[in-house]
Amino acid sequence: MSRAAEIIAKAKDEGRSFVTEPEAYAILEDYGIPVAPWALCDSVQEAIEAADRIGYPVVLKVVSPQIVHKTEFGAVMINLSSSKEVNEAYSKLMENALGHEGVEISGILVSKMLKGLEIIVGSTKDPQFGPILMLGLGGIFVEVFKDVSYRIVPLEEIDIEEMLLELKGSKLIRGFRGMEGVNIEDLKRVLISISTLLTDLQDIMEMDLNPIFGNSTEVRVADARIILG
Repeated sequence: MSRAAEIIAKAKDEGRSFVTEPEAYAILEDYGIPVAPWALCDSVQEAIEAADRIGYPVVLKVVSPQIVHKTEFGAVMINLSSSKEVNEAYSKLMENALGHEGVEISGILVSKMLKGLEIIVGSTKDPQFGPILMLGLGGIFVEVFKDVSYRIVPLEEIDIEEMLLELKGSKLIRGFRGMEGVNIEDLKRVLISISTLLTDLQDIMEMDLNPIFGNSTEVRVADARIILG
């Protein structure tokens, strides 16, 4: 059994319908999908040391088996640029999480704040066709213009090329008017790996990788949510 399959089996054995974000990161890494540099911390001192090691700015998130949507719980603080800010954010996050009844805290996730073009990848599992993958650009493109493309997995390279062409913001991905584009070959590799993951791990009902940051040198997942069935 793969590391990813073991993580999913453990979550299901514990009666959970989703994996925590560190577990999601580990699942992605098991398939060679780059994620933001991260560490799971049990104390404020560990969080500060991790942030110093990873490099500022960083993001702090509460990790809990009861919290899926972190923003609704006040369980995320972003763009922290010093050990002082990490210290203050850690205390605030713990206070917010403990203010909700029944929330168990597994730790605080410290991760690198990434730069680049925001890309969104999601999936849902159709009863007839199986996993369906969505690709889009983040921010206003998905929120206002619903600029997304869909394919049934597994994907081949031609599918990805067609999906990129279908996006209204495709020029931004390739670089437009002096703006830095995304490394297309890296993006293709990531999407093929995500497709393989979804094909292999049939217990995944939904996946939301939002955002993925892409630039000319790398493509990395910054936030991951995986729902099990």
